[in-house]
Amino acid sequence: MQFGIFTVGDIAPDPVTGRTQSEAERIRNIVRIARRADELGLDVFALGEHHNPPFVPSSPPAILGHVAAVTRTIVLSTSVTLITTNDPVKIAEDYATVQHLADGRLDLMLGRGNTGPVYPWFGKDIRDGVALALENYNLLHRLWREDVVDWEGKFRTALQGFTSTPRPLDDVPPFVWHGAIRTPEIAEQAAFYGNGYFANHILAPNFHFKPLVDLYRTRFEHYGHGTADQAIVGLGGQAFIARRSQDAYAAFRPYFENSALFRGSRLEDFASGTPLSVGSPQEVIDKTLTFQEGFGDYQRQLWALDALSIPIEAALEQVELLATEVVPVLRRELESRRAPGVPDAPAHATLVRAKYGDAEPRQPRPNPNRGDNLSGDSPYQDSDPKVSARYPAL
Repeated sequence: MQFGIFTVGDIAPDPVTGRTQSEAERIRNIVRIARRADELGLDVFALGEHHNPPFVPSSPPAILGHVAAVTRTIVLSTSVTLITTNDPVKIAEDYATVQHLADGRLDLMLGRGNTGPVYPWFGKDIRDGVALALENYNLLHRLWREDVVDWEGKFRTALQGFTSTPRPLDDVPPFVWHGAIRTPEIAEQAAFYGNGYFANHILAPNFHFKPLVDLYRTRFEHYGHGTADQAIVGLGGQAFIARRSQDAYAAFRPYFENSALFRGSRLEDFASGTPLSVGSPQEVIDKTLTFQEGFGDYQRQLWALDALSIPIEAALEQVELLATEVVPVLRRELESRRAPGVPDAPAHATLVRAKYGDAEPRQPRPNPNRGDNLSGDSPYQDSDPKVSARYPAL
């Protein structure tokens, strides 16, 4: 099972000190957190996508490309990539590039996000949200698996003889999770393709999203990808940890009470009634074990540790407590409870092995028979006089 952290990159005044991080600080601190998670042996670092204040990660591929260069083993992901308002061609290009830079340490979580105004900012209609998610992923799926794509849909211009570059590393696309907390169609989509389903259940009552997870499991089996117990499930969460429970509550309380997300709520009630984990390492362990009891065996657990303007020093301490005090126990406990036949989350190496066995993976290269999507001419055909005239620098 994989354990890791995710960040949404929010900025707000610190209610204790009154200080607000600059955008430059926040971006640098995201990288510091990712590096520390990698050093301490966590499995996953995931970055959200937002295009509005008070958030800074409007370009996750840029940040993740840098993180890939300064980390060694941690898997990079998103939480989420907006499949509705991003062009699937650009998603295919950007994340195949990051996959190469990370030497395969990349997967992708797709979703519709939670910011309504983002749709018109990118020329889309929120009323088309579900249809956009379904159509855009269908195209992304094909772009990563077919060298040459002919495609026509409702929401973007048609493609004729189009090749997305670079091709995925080893010709094996990044594994995809579909993140959703309210839409059966997305659970159905994840099941249809045999992809993962991620329920980021941090703000809802405990096990509120179990019906969607159960639907995904049932449909995963229906489509022949394995049994319901073998479906690939991920869960989100939020935690604040201290050596002593009372210290965790005292330190976290001002951040909780000053957040618009929780305003008017009582911290103790929220920590009891939702997946928010506040307390000692053992309390966080105990709370997380209830997720397995309620949702069944699952493959990925992520926590938000740096939200709500928590200072970087405290966030780094959270990463250390999680990695050294919480995760080692959870690894042992959840492994001992896991039913036979439940798979791990797919990784690049396992996907390559499943596709090629002991054979060498295919390494795609520019193909002179592929056109430029306009004229059919290729800049690689140097011997063609017409091409030489069009591309005199070649």
